[in-house]
Amino acid sequence: MSYIRIDNLTKMYLGRRRKPRNLHDPVETSGDNVLVLNNINMSFEEGEMVCILGPSGCGKSTLLRIIAGFEPPTYGTVSVGHQMVCGPSHQAIFVFQHSGLFPWMTVSENVGLGLRHLKHAPDKKERIQEYIEMVELDGFQNYYPHQLSGGMQRRAELARAIAVNPDLLIMDEPFSGLDFLTHMKMREEVVNMHDYIRKTMLVVTHDIDDALIMGDRIVVFSGRPASIKMIHKLSFPRPRDFERDHELSRLRSEIFLMLGVPYAV
Repeated sequence: MSYIRIDNLTKMYLGRRRKPRNLHDPVETSGDNVLVLNNINMSFEEGEMVCILGPSGCGKSTLLRIIAGFEPPTYGTVSVGHQMVCGPSHQAIFVFQHSGLFPWMTVSENVGLGLRHLKHAPDKKERIQEYIEMVELDGFQNYYPHQLSGGMQRRAELARAIAVNPDLLIMDEPFSGLDFLTHMKMREEVVNMHDYIRKTMLVVTHDIDDALIMGDRIVVFSGRPASIKMIHKLSFPRPRDFERDHELSRLRSEIFLMLGVPYAV
């Protein structure tokens, strides 16, 4: 049975509401309702890294928030680990587009938030150090977020997220705003981290190359209201190379055209 299952998922944001004159009047809307997700049906296996592609504003981030339990669907259901999603869970950790580190805490203190349940101080310190080393931030334990580069902040966020040992790690545009070289490095680190922890990961991205290099499965959405244009399981060995693997390159070109880009650049 699938680890994540999405059935008949529809999300609509209602327009401005008119306040009822009395308790017996119905609430009315202005008619400018926005349909974001339109009857989405898909499922993913445990341990997969799933990359979700689609035009800006098509509802990718909305889908992640529904899976994480931050907002409800209008219609349909989502289940994770055979449990219906009815709200946020400590088993699903969300890494947002912009830095979510607490600015008044050091790197060690931020990472340690995921280990609050450990009462034995030496064990906790050892675990914090393990996760900091995993994301190559050794030596920056006592730095505050404002003292770190954008890429280092993202790595600290990943360390804090995996310290919780979640069953599901959800990342919304994790490389947004990074320079090219940092972007490439972070992409490699996320792939290596997934290979190491083997947790289910959902990643929203605008970058087709990121999705094809990172994902075990990709999902391509249409423009709003989002419907599924493609779900494709990737069996290409890693590290992936578009020049070496012609089938991967062909799939890349197909997705560019599917998203309305005339050629792959």
